[in-house]
Amino acid sequence: QVQLVESGGGLVQAGGSLRLSCAASGRTFSTYSMGWFRQAPGKDREFVAAFDYNGGNTYYADSVKGRFTISRDTAKNTVYLQMNSLKPEDTAVYYCAADRINDPLAIRTYGLYDYWGQGTQVTVSS
Repeated sequence: QVQLVESGGGLVQAGGSLRLSCAASGRTFSTYSMGWFRQAPGKDREFVAAFDYNGGNTYYADSVKGRFTISRDTAKNTVYLQMNSLKPEDTAVYYCAADRINDPLAIRTYGLYDYWGQGTQVTVSS
């Protein structure tokens, strides 16, 4: 079992920055791939970024590439999502997820993750 707790969401103006954190507990953190997903009202949950456990590769949705950065602190069992140059369309509930996924396509698929945090709201005003 893996337990995930997100924090760091809030209200920010367009162009601003936020850093989300996802603290993990339970099984060995370093053997799980970690992903960030988001869900806006009335929309499906979508992939944002991920960090695979096998090679340390990172993956990003095209909509956030160059603005968001995913990173992991193994000593703290925490994964971060640094979000810069935020846009109103980034407004959503952001979820952290974990599972043993190594495939570059599968890692972007929210239905394949077994472990999820409760989510943290990010609101970007124009």
